[in-house]
Amino acid sequence: MPALPSPSAVPAPPRHFLLAPACLAAVLLLAACSKTESPPEPVRAVKLLTVGVGEVATQLEYSGEVRARIESRIGFRVAGKIVRREVELGQHVQAGQTLARLDASDYRLGADAARAQVAAATTQRDLAAADVRRYSQLKAQNFISGAELERREASLKSAQAALDQAKAQLASQSNQESYALLVADASGVVTGIDAEPGQVVSAGSPVVRIAQDGPRDAVFAVPEDKRGFLRVGQSVRVRPWSAGMEPLQGKVREIAASADPATRTYQVKVALPASADVPPLGATVHALPEGMGATGQQVIKLPTTALRQEGGAGQGTAVWVFDAASSTVKLQPVQLATVDGNEAVIASGLTPGMQVVSTGVHVLTPGQKVTIYQDRYGKQGAVAASASGAQSPTPAAVQAPVPAPASAPAGASQ
Repeated sequence: MPALPSPSAVPAPPRHFLLAPACLAAVLLLAACSKTESPPEPVRAVKLLTVGVGEVATQLEYSGEVRARIESRIGFRVAGKIVRREVELGQHVQAGQTLARLDASDYRLGADAARAQVAAATTQRDLAAADVRRYSQLKAQNFISGAELERREASLKSAQAALDQAKAQLASQSNQESYALLVADASGVVTGIDAEPGQVVSAGSPVVRIAQDGPRDAVFAVPEDKRGFLRVGQSVRVRPWSAGMEPLQGKVREIAASADPATRTYQVKVALPASADVPPLGATVHALPEGMGATGQQVIKLPTTALRQEGGAGQGTAVWVFDAASSTVKLQPVQLATVDGNEAVIASGLTPGMQVVSTGVHVLTPGQKVTIYQDRYGKQGAVAASASGAQSPTPAAVQAPVPAPASAPAGASQ
């Protein structure tokens, strides 16, 4: 076995190999500690609009439906089992037409019993009348006393009263039998079926709903804060939803005295003019009450794209105001009043003449340098402005490009 060399005989590694790892660690440590400079924020191109005063064009409009002035829920006047229904939903019926039938067997038997009672009462009355005639002759011959004749006359009156009672019961039973037929009180359209054959109904339970022919109403609901603006006789413009129908001019006929317990709104009925152009029953209409909108009022309006929500929902709204002297933007808090179509009505925070950014508000920061966007024809977003020393603009609020005219060369820059 060969002898191992002594430690003093092993050569030492070069010193540059030992310093390399230490130098590498120092370089990495210095690189980690050094701060990386962020690239400069680009100068964005924005579209501006000049704040001005305009008129509110939106008018309050409510959705409703056309209903008959009178819609009846018709039911049987007696209880029983429905054996037949004579009409269908949507069918037009005439006054006196049969709508449904009950099983009238029990009422028929009752009428027969009442006829028998009338016959029995008639016989008793005739017998009492014959006794009165006979005793009258005997009294004339002084064979009986006057008291006896009076008793016979009283018996006749009692028999006549029993006959009258039997006749009244017969008339009542006959009516009960006739009530087994449900007939229409007036001409109209069947708008609902509430009971079917085989069903046992009580007296007065709705079986058929009929919208009577005649005047029509446009019915809609208004919230509590708008009810005070309506009055009976107020003009309302009713616009049918279906195309091809002309608007109608109606008048408020009825305003609910109490709110609906479920929706907390008040029902309003508008009388429609009697004409052939009235929409059919159940048709959707739009009601525009006169004098309920703010049409013509002078206000400041902005497109919704110019608004920025600060701090989340409910924390406030602001817009970017352009400073022409420094070519920068700053946030300006505003208060919203309402909406007018696709625009927001500003209650406070802006004055006419201010320039605000119209789109791309989510990519801007306070004090940021901006430049006015120019389209391919050299037209600027809203006003002429320039930013000296501006870098190449990055469009942040560019609307849809304008279609190229027919004379523009192919491949023209957008």
